[in-house]
Amino acid sequence: MSGPRPVVLSGPSGAGKSTLLKRLMKEHEGVFGFSVSHTTRNPRPGEKDGKDYHFTTKEAMQDGIDNGEFIENAEFSGNMYGTSKAAIEDVRAKNLICILDVDIQGVKRIKETDLDPIYISIQPPSMEVLEKRLRDRQTETEESLQTRLEAARIDMELSKEPGVFDVVIINDDLEKAYEELKEILDEEIKKVQEAKS
Repeated sequence: MSGPRPVVLSGPSGAGKSTLLKRLMKEHEGVFGFSVSHTTRNPRPGEKDGKDYHFTTKEAMQDGIDNGEFIENAEFSGNMYGTSKAAIEDVRAKNLICILDVDIQGVKRIKETDLDPIYISIQPPSMEVLEKRLRDRQTETEESLQTRLEAARIDMELSKEPGVFDVVIINDDLEKAYEELKEILDEEIKKVQEAKS
């Protein structure tokens, strides 16, 4: 694989990954590309196939997994999610930094491939802060909220294991977290910008 190194971003729901990513992509237009994940869940209002997700069936996705077309996949709340090799290649072919937003299991699976990305974990300052953020969204039932919090607890523990991530960013101050993220990616960003000029 050629092109800039991909970036694996991980961290629990509510840690602020999406907020940081949106800003990064807005400030560095034409530098980053998102590998569009596959999922078997139904589209939410406003979501577009091929842009937000590749919406697919369990059968089709399982076939792809069995054929080795996915670098990682996971099941969450009864739905399958995954990143296909083709989705990453699409981004790299455009000489963009491919961003993969995956859970901790996905991180471990990617470590078994030859992808060689930069591993970054975005973590909340505490479980209390995370719970408040998730409750403020008002998108979860109590049951699904507890499931997310439990997943977050495990995620926070695993992110402390040495060697799993190149860097762990604690997002208690968005500005500070964003500066940290930008600094880590600076070298790759410059490569892409130089190739374009």
